[in-house]
Amino acid sequence: MTHARGERAALCDLLDRLGPDAPTLCDGWTTYDLAAHLVLRERRPDAAAGIALKPLAGHTAAVQESLKARHPYPELVGLVRRPGGVYGLVPFLDDAVNTLEMFVHHEDVRRAQPAWEPRAMPEDLDRLMWKRVSAGGRLMLRRSPVGVVLHRTGGGVALGGPRIGPKVEVTGPAPELLLFCFGRQEHARVELTGAPEAISRLKDAHLGI
Repeated sequence: MTHARGERAALCDLLDRLGPDAPTLCDGWTTYDLAAHLVLRERRPDAAAGIALKPLAGHTAAVQESLKARHPYPELVGLVRRPGGVYGLVPFLDDAVNTLEMFVHHEDVRRAQPAWEPRAMPEDLDRLMWKRVSAGGRLMLRRSPVGVVLHRTGGGVALGGPRIGPKVEVTGPAPELLLFCFGRQEHARVELTGAPEAISRLKDAHLGI
């Protein structure tokens, strides 16, 4: 089983266990909303563009609500279990695109529940996460108001944010750095070093792709 399939299956198992009304880290979304989002992303390309493009966000939100109206929660989770659209037809694309997507959303659900703890990642997945963070840090941190120096526990440094001005050092394992760069600053287990004002501004920034 690929890491994308493993994270997808674990996420769906958790969604089934928690039910439709559990909280997530996605602002204002329940588990029902998140399941609808994932179905939309893979099976409604006409609406998926609004996930990233604000002018189309209204259409995306309307389609997401229509998915909830048409599909009971267990049915939506069942659709998430099976890669949809091009990801179902081209398995290597599912692994390339969805490994981190499924990991992040799995953690969105896990970390919104009481008494969560970070998971130990397989070594090859940990390396993949760091590769994506180090290669994509500039993109994910482009909206940071301060410079960012990412330090991976065990070795590795990546930069992001403005090149001039105050800097904050962010230290932690690759999965935690990935979550931080994806905009989950409050829930990533990292150590922040820098001026208090710069740290506060970075914590409040809208990070991610």
